[in-house]
Amino acid sequence: MGFAFWLDPTFRLVAVGSALIGAVGGVLGTFALLRRQSLLGDAMSHAALPGIVLAFLLAGSRDLPLLLAGASLSAWLGALLVVLITHRSRIRPDAALGLVLSVFFGFGIVLLTVAQRQPTAAQAGLERFLFGQAAMMLRRDVEGIALATVLILVVVLLLWKEFKVLAFDPAFAAAIGLPVMALDVLLTTLIVLAIALGLHAVGVVLMSAVLVAPAAAARQWTHRLERMVILAGGFGALSGVLGTLLSSWIGRLPTGPMIALCASGIALFSLLFAPHRGLIWTAKSPGGKRDAGPSG
Repeated sequence: MGFAFWLDPTFRLVAVGSALIGAVGGVLGTFALLRRQSLLGDAMSHAALPGIVLAFLLAGSRDLPLLLAGASLSAWLGALLVVLITHRSRIRPDAALGLVLSVFFGFGIVLLTVAQRQPTAAQAGLERFLFGQAAMMLRRDVEGIALATVLILVVVLLLWKEFKVLAFDPAFAAAIGLPVMALDVLLTTLIVLAIALGLHAVGVVLMSAVLVAPAAAARQWTHRLERMVILAGGFGALSGVLGTLLSSWIGRLPTGPMIALCASGIALFSLLFAPHRGLIWTAKSPGGKRDAGPSG
């Protein structure tokens, strides 16, 4: 079945693009998960919607790079507001995330309604960014995703030690003289870029699943950060390919939600059956103890 679909150039294009989005989402989602910032990806993906619509309203066209630039700027602004609210007020981080998510997403829906009332027909299809439409990927889109993926992975490799210390012990990172704030902003910017890459395929509503689910699944299989990052990237890529395959095989099912379901399915399987940490494993083991979390 899979080989027959792989002969279709359109399927190959969508599968490769989805796999790249899943891989980079899994890698960056690992750091967000370890820093207990999983909901930050959800907030930023929802915060991207008003940027997409504003970019269209200002430019009057649906040029994808322009829309994604607007999404990135809006998502980054949402992340900045979360940080400012958390540090400048008594509002808890989870409340700040919920506030930014709801306000930005609500504003985006209002702008989307305004855009759909424009007299030109060019605005048709903006609502596809809510749940994504991977089947509409073009070759130049996949090439851009591949280039951005390579850039993100190179940055992660170059700053691997710094990101590792930041993920496990920010106080120690500051004590040894690392620029914690700059590293935090850089890591957040990389996550924003990953979200922007996935909006066209998975959409603002489901992009958080691509960030969180592969990392959560990988955490169950290892206690080493290096292995966790590799596994999360692999699970994310697998989710992209499986989601594309199931969408094409069953027919008339949107690819983005199928990718999110596959990622969630892998996470559920890992939570249940992973050796030493899975719920089934711990239920059968003496004392029902689980291994500790990842280490450096």
